[in-house]
Amino acid sequence: MKTIILQASARAEGNTAEVVRALAREIDAEVVDLLDFHVLPFSYEQEYPAEDDFLRLINGLLRYDQIVFASPVYWYAMSGPLKIFFDRLSDLLKSQKPTGRKLRGKQMSVLSCSDDDTVNDSFYAAFRLSAEYLGMTYGFERHAWVQDGDVHFR
Repeated sequence: MKTIILQASARAEGNTAEVVRALAREIDAEVVDLLDFHVLPFSYEQEYPAEDDFLRLINGLLRYDQIVFASPVYWYAMSGPLKIFFDRLSDLLKSQKPTGRKLRGKQMSVLSCSDDDTVNDSFYAAFRLSAEYLGMTYGFERHAWVQDGDVHFR
């Protein structure tokens, strides 16, 4: 299965990046950082300036069978940049339906990262429900943390 991890932390080289690299080695995945793209907030008018990278990013992700969304746990939820990305999935249900249909059958998985070994199960709800709504299969949920320089997975 061809896999990509979309790293979605506010820090390019924080703990999330460290656990993403470890998981990428484990499952032989490529990595892309959401911070390398300019994704604007959702617009009901579906009008975006040319510098918006959402469609370029989503078209790149569509080349993979499995998309792993990697996010730190911020106030019991996904990071702000990833929430903006998920809001933009609405474009795929409105003005970009042919592109949105290409998500069907792909696998969505999730990697969460925090400063300890626990994460509230509700963190994953938006991912589970989004996968179901988009016709994607829902894969693994992994939680990771860095302690004394070592990456740990649950």
